[in-house]
Amino acid sequence: MTQTQEAARTRTFGWTDPAAHASQVGRRSGLEMLQALTAGEIPPPPVMQLIGMAGFSATEGSVTVTLDPQEFHYNPLGSVHGGVISTLLDTAAGSSVHSTLPAGVGYTSLDLSVKFLRPVTLASGRLTCTGAVLQRGRRTALAEARLTDAHGRLVAHATSSCMIFDLH
Repeated sequence: MTQTQEAARTRTFGWTDPAAHASQVGRRSGLEMLQALTAGEIPPPPVMQLIGMAGFSATEGSVTVTLDPQEFHYNPLGSVHGGVISTLLDTAAGSSVHSTLPAGVGYTSLDLSVKFLRPVTLASGRLTCTGAVLQRGRRTALAEARLTDAHGRLVAHATSSCMIFDLH
């Protein structure tokens, strides 16, 4: 092997059938569903395994997700890809809205406006992303999410508009 060649790194992960998670939508309130996810009563959605989320917790109007940056999150510049960061922000903001919804009511993100404030690398340590509902009406909601590194520094911020609708 030359200096420019390295042994390939590999990663293996698994997930459960997403229908198991989707079948619960609308049967429980958003908060009940998110707390069941946290308790392991329902399987996490595949995206959580895909990016390797380390933790998830929910209270009414706020959700926190954590992630330990890994090499497989990196972009060609040697830092965590903005798509991974955006996924954390979207998850925290959208799930915060979900946590306020009664059974039979769903939501979807209409937009996500992200500000990247500093690069994220392995040296950033565990990332904590906390979302919060800023305003919720009958048909739309506005939420924000703040992503901090292990040193408490703000590394990214987002706002998200969500559409709220009846599932029946």
